[in-house]
Amino acid sequence: MDSNESRVDLKNIKITDDFWSGMQNLVTDVVIPFQERVLNDEEPDVEKSHAIENFRIAAGLSDGEFYGMVFQDSDVAKWLEGAAYSLIIKPDKELEKRADDIIGIIEKAQQPDGYLNTYFTIKEPDHRWQNLLECHELYCAGHMMEAAVAYYDATGKDRLLKVMERMAGHIINRFGPDKITGIPGHQEVEIGLMRMYHVTDNEEYKKMARYFLEERGKNPDFFKEEAQKRDWKHFGMIPEDTKYNQSYATIYEQDEAVGHSVRAVYMYTAMADLAATDNDERLYKACRRLWDNMTQKKMYITGGIGSTVEGEAFTKEYELPNDMAYAETCASIGLVFFAKQMLRMDKSGEYADVMERALYNGIISGMQLDGKRFFYVNPLEVNPGVSGEIFGYKHVIPQRPGWYACACCPPNLVRMVTSLGKYIWDEDEDTIYSHMFIGQDAKLNKADISVKSSYPWKGQIAYTINPKTSDKFAVAIHIPGYLKKYTVRLNGEIIDASKQVKNGYMYIERVWYSNDTIEIIFDMEIRKIYANTNVREDIGCVALMRGPFVYCFEGVDNDSDVQSLILEAEKIDQAKEEIMTDDLLKGMTSILVPAVRFESDDGLYSENPPKERSVIAKAVPYFAWGNRGLNQMRVWMHSR
Repeated sequence: MDSNESRVDLKNIKITDDFWSGMQNLVTDVVIPFQERVLNDEEPDVEKSHAIENFRIAAGLSDGEFYGMVFQDSDVAKWLEGAAYSLIIKPDKELEKRADDIIGIIEKAQQPDGYLNTYFTIKEPDHRWQNLLECHELYCAGHMMEAAVAYYDATGKDRLLKVMERMAGHIINRFGPDKITGIPGHQEVEIGLMRMYHVTDNEEYKKMARYFLEERGKNPDFFKEEAQKRDWKHFGMIPEDTKYNQSYATIYEQDEAVGHSVRAVYMYTAMADLAATDNDERLYKACRRLWDNMTQKKMYITGGIGSTVEGEAFTKEYELPNDMAYAETCASIGLVFFAKQMLRMDKSGEYADVMERALYNGIISGMQLDGKRFFYVNPLEVNPGVSGEIFGYKHVIPQRPGWYACACCPPNLVRMVTSLGKYIWDEDEDTIYSHMFIGQDAKLNKADISVKSSYPWKGQIAYTINPKTSDKFAVAIHIPGYLKKYTVRLNGEIIDASKQVKNGYMYIERVWYSNDTIEIIFDMEIRKIYANTNVREDIGCVALMRGPFVYCFEGVDNDSDVQSLILEAEKIDQAKEEIMTDDLLKGMTSILVPAVRFESDDGLYSENPPKERSVIAKAVPYFAWGNRGLNQMRVWMHSR
């Protein structure tokens, strides 16, 4: 375990590749202004938010009633965090001014004792801190702490940071050893406190994060006892369901990913951050057990986690239904958070592989290509008329809505895409680590590195290194786990990279000179993927991947009928690639694969088998599905 890394400043990373710079431009130019209008109730034909108005009312700047979910404040926090990263990517004085104004309102909404929460300030001031299980006070505080740190890092302005230092002080004065016992109902404040610690060096924040983590599960009846002390409920959550919020056992005793998936990965992220920060081997091992269980037995091929709508939760091992999948966008985002923190301690390619899987598939699938519609749920199969309508499938909405009453995912996606630079690099005393093939210009401690990348559509990546030291150091480049054949050139000469690969990273150690170049070249092969036979829904099925992308089949490309298609395994090797010219999917690589279509007569049942007809089936990247109207979609295809 090694956590002696140097934190990479997001200001020193400029994304340049076509894929991710395009995604970031969409978010900065379209999504952030759109979401700001939504939060201000200025966008017609979408679900009302009222989130900023709640702060105005709490600040005494407006009259009115609280509106929305008890955690409505967190939408503003995540938007502010995303806006902060956006200001680094693309400075915008007008956006910064509007963000400053919102921060000014938040400051005025803070109570004299440091407390900040619009729901309880406006609606139920006498019920503060009485219902940690349901009411998200600590959750909202954590998200606003993250926003405060991000805004300080981006602008140097500490107004919001000071607000949240006062709130953190309020929390520390209330909870902890020899004070009031408490744990968050929805984990998140642990992440916020750790981020506050990293920027302020205030040990009290780290101690508080550790307290919340280690207190969890010491008394599995805590929420039950809390409920018995009051005569009111909010959601009607069941305090006895201790697995839902991971309070059934201490963090050191848990070895299976259970309960609400977002709560889980937010907790795991904070655990890994603390483990890395304190070089805590015991805590690292706890993280590792949970990581293994989650990624090896409970994760979709898309990087989606949390397979059931009931509790937005993990279920049994290998229980991964496709057409009833939940796979919340926020959960995949939290998975990336967790993976990156694990990389601080263990430079193992499996963490980078999962990070890449989630980013290119289960996260960006949560946003329409126009940036104005969003998925909460990310299914792997959709059938219009069933999906979104029939009991058991109503959560599987076949088209992205504009907004939600519970709008946690859209602004979460914004902060993920705009902060992408934080997830690409690590650096320690001896080595620079590159975790993903993303084109960029990076200014690191030991070197400035320019990465030219045709990834994810083509396999051509070039790292140009300009060292800042004459000392020997290593550049370690993550080689995706799927990549078996590739060529590496150092300054134009082919080198035997296989001898230099350790745990998924190719290490090249030398004294570096200006414009030294590492090239990695490989073919983008179409890969057949099969699920473990314990995943009962996928027995007899195959999925296709190319590069980091999972592919899916949509009705719009396949005569409006995907479910009757059968892929013949031996003919998949004959699949061809096609660059799409469709306006929405222009430039994306599709896959054309020989298939058989089954056709039956009109009878419900028959002694005659369906007729077979040879066809060419078309698959597109999963992240882009649902952009061309209402139609069927499948990832896992029947095969023979």
